[in-house]
Amino acid sequence: MKPRSIARRLAVCATLFAGLAQAASAAEILISDAKSQPESLTIAPGGILFVGSASTPFVYKVRPGSTAAEKFVDASAEGAGTFFFGMLADAANNMLWTCQLTPVPDTKPVQRHTALRGFDLSSGAPKLRWNLPGDNTTCNDLSVGPDKALYLTDTANGKIFKLPAGASAAELFLEHRVLMGVDGITFLDGTLYVNNVVFNKLYRIPVDASGKPGQPVDIWMDQPVKGPDGMRAANGKLFVAENGSGQIDVLTINGDKASVTVLKDGLKTPTAVEPVGDTLWIAERGAGKALSIPMPKNTSR
Repeated sequence: MKPRSIARRLAVCATLFAGLAQAASAAEILISDAKSQPESLTIAPGGILFVGSASTPFVYKVRPGSTAAEKFVDASAEGAGTFFFGMLADAANNMLWTCQLTPVPDTKPVQRHTALRGFDLSSGAPKLRWNLPGDNTTCNDLSVGPDKALYLTDTANGKIFKLPAGASAAELFLEHRVLMGVDGITFLDGTLYVNNVVFNKLYRIPVDASGKPGQPVDIWMDQPVKGPDGMRAANGKLFVAENGSGQIDVLTINGDKASVTVLKDGLKTPTAVEPVGDTLWIAERGAGKALSIPMPKNTSR
């Protein structure tokens, strides 16, 4: 073989191995440092990853193929101890929705004022702010419904709020005693589901033709789920981050019952999950990382 051909093949192999190495490293991304506590994450068009921090006033951005987390939103001027929970990329409105929490000074136990924030997906410029009503609130997770409205959970007060499409202020959608501890929220095939991180529950929220919610329906899960946190839907199933036992689950819903399958265990406090195509992204709060795993083939329809 000619020396030039050998050199060309070596160059091709080097490029291939470099690409594989980059893909492997991109599947486990340290967000700033091990103490960044990424509580939630979301994927925007083009594969851009946005990750919030429960220990800093920053939202981070990770470009496709990169392992470096850049600061995208800086809320340090909002007050000492400000941090972020839920994250949701809303491509239709070019909006990054997130929950911002700020401790109230000199309160014991600590109280927090929280706000729904909307930032431009491209620039990070602030576009909308709505403060949750009350002296102590916990805006936690977000989901866009089939009506194009944004729905958000208030964990501390057992409430779900609704921001109608195009509105600048949310309205109370549902308040119920079984929602004290409500966390993850998502729509599966047009049906609203929420979980309860305190009481380890999953509920379906029936909604009538006029858009009025009914009594939450308890979904019986066929094995214990400890600390259900961030929740998303894809391929006709629910994906749940189980923060209390370090697992990621997939739930198959059949009426008022759910079959639970563990997809990954051994994680340090996973708090969010985001299915995108053939990839499942996970926020591992206890390790300060965002990581991805292949979407299991048996989760397809």
